[in-house]
Amino acid sequence: MSSISQLRARRLARALATAGLLAAGAACAGEVEVLHWWTSGGEAKAAAALKAKLQTMGHTWKDFAVAGGGGDSAMTVLKSRVVSGNAPAAAQIKGPSIQEWAREGVLASIDDTAKANNWDALIPKPIADGLKYKGSYVAVPVNVHRVNWLWVNPEVFKKANAKVPTTWDEFFAAAEALKKAGVIPVAHGGQNWQDFTTFEAVALGVGGVDFYKKALVQLDAATLKSPTMEKVLTTFKRVKDYTDKNAPGRDWNLATAMVINGQAGMQIMGDWAKGEFLAAGKVPGKDFVCAPAPGTSKAFTYNVDSFAMFKIKNDANVKAQKDLATAIMSPEFQEAFNLNKGSIPVRLNMDLAKFDDCAKQSSADFVASSKAGSLVPSIAHGMAVPSAAEGAIKDAVSQFWNSDKMTAKEAMERIASAAKVK
Repeated sequence: MSSISQLRARRLARALATAGLLAAGAACAGEVEVLHWWTSGGEAKAAAALKAKLQTMGHTWKDFAVAGGGGDSAMTVLKSRVVSGNAPAAAQIKGPSIQEWAREGVLASIDDTAKANNWDALIPKPIADGLKYKGSYVAVPVNVHRVNWLWVNPEVFKKANAKVPTTWDEFFAAAEALKKAGVIPVAHGGQNWQDFTTFEAVALGVGGVDFYKKALVQLDAATLKSPTMEKVLTTFKRVKDYTDKNAPGRDWNLATAMVINGQAGMQIMGDWAKGEFLAAGKVPGKDFVCAPAPGTSKAFTYNVDSFAMFKIKNDANVKAQKDLATAIMSPEFQEAFNLNKGSIPVRLNMDLAKFDDCAKQSSADFVASSKAGSLVPSIAHGMAVPSAAEGAIKDAVSQFWNSDKMTAKEAMERIASAAKVK
């Protein structure tokens, strides 16, 4: 055979091999339906990063987005889908809810994927334990959010001659100064999970880490009815005096927008708020300030977003589901996603060079709090207690927030009763 013929034969063989690979790829390409509630600016960009990553692996992403920052609406939709035998491949579920779904026998083990990618060495143990059921991974973590943040518009503070507060006394002094300057002191959305985000920040700042753990993680009855809890509730209710009359029902990102545009001075919210500032082209340290919520600089309230994997039948879709889990834990995705979302990577030892100062502070505080034992799960965001008790406690706290007549003592009784809900 001539050298030209040999060259043509090699080219043909390569072409056939490529065609075979493409055909094989097409044959194993699957579809992943993903339920999530990332629909606001920074969150939508983060979800798009995951979709793009999965598509590079040859699979199809079927978006199943349900609006509502706390995820309550999404969980209602998910329950009806699972009951009807039509579960999505992956759903945004976290905390004790993962164990609740696993006990129903509807979650799929992704332990083979976890072992192949050495997740136990990459994920902090307290977080890894929450992603497993009977020792096997059934969910994959996306990030770590710090919930106990205070977001400040420094220009508004400067005009009001107010300083960024580090204690609750300083918080109310700043709020008073902002009010006199004609600005809404505190941007707030009157939804029960937002009320509780403020409440748990006050509980941590006023009561401290040990009180928080006993009251809001262990649900200790004596602590829930203690003088410290009465002080927490009284302080919490004072915050409401500095919110505006249009707060009820407002979504969290619209409250963040009030701080961004200077309509309000500050907001107590998790670091997903930073994604909104960044999406609006704002620069941390210049256009906005991130500070630990008053009294909580030595502690870290965490919220870990994760995807639980549901049992599905189609082999190609199962492969796509496992590829989704691999993609979520990849360094490239962890970086791209968390840069958009405002959170920090859940993978240990990640390079944070591209991250801003808020994220670097968050990461440093996360590691320090983990070592000091002052890392606490957010009850407002489904990380601390079973969902039934969580829902009942949230309702009790919001009833107190919205009532003109309920006393702190009455609120304590309601919260203590709610903690017993199974």
